[in-house]
Amino acid sequence: MIATPPWPPKSLPRLFVRHALGEGVNVELDAGQANYLGNVLRLGVGAELLLFDGFSGEWLARIAEAGKKRMTLTVARNTREAESIPDVWLAFAPVKRAQTDWLVEKATELGVARLMPVMTQRTVAERVKLERLESIAIEAAEQCGRTRVPQIVEPTPLRRFVEELDPARRLYFADEAGGEPPAASFREGPAALLVGPEGGFTEEERAFVRGAGATAISLGPRILRAETAALASLSVYMALAGDWR
Repeated sequence: MIATPPWPPKSLPRLFVRHALGEGVNVELDAGQANYLGNVLRLGVGAELLLFDGFSGEWLARIAEAGKKRMTLTVARNTREAESIPDVWLAFAPVKRAQTDWLVEKATELGVARLMPVMTQRTVAERVKLERLESIAIEAAEQCGRTRVPQIVEPTPLRRFVEELDPARRLYFADEAGGEPPAASFREGPAALLVGPEGGFTEEERAFVRGAGATAISLGPRILRAETAALASLSVYMALAGDWR
């Protein structure tokens, strides 16, 4: 017996839209999205694709109207409920642009809920372009099948980040000087993972974070690049207390 193929097929293009979705809703795409579907993918009226708005799950839609710089989609039906993700934030010291871009892309794929650039004494990146990082996160979510896009917030000084963090959210601090194994530390519930910059935290910063009640964790015996440490901590969290279990 030949198995019935899943519908809609997974090969359909996926697109994030800033428009509340629902059955029968019409969605007017911006010029960039219309150009991508019409001129890059060569899709015309009647073609199907998948949409998500970050809140209501995934929806099957069809192209109702197509022009040179505009396109209208009509939402047909819901194909998947909104994903349920662990409430885990990744607070990281921005590094060079290419490495930060890679970090955002991969953290999105791993299922992070929020990305928080934290400015430390040794942070090398002077500027963080949130629009660029948001675009990278959206593209990663489109490609990896997520129905939510992680929130990316304005860069925050380390001290303010720690002081303003809700006490109900457990703070895990990747301390290069050593800490508890993640397997003995990570717990379910709201969490924030804090990873430092190239060169690590200063002694003053380490003392401050530890004094604020953070749980220091160790990421093993080897020296990791800042972006590697960030993604390693998130991966281990997902395996032990997140949605990989």
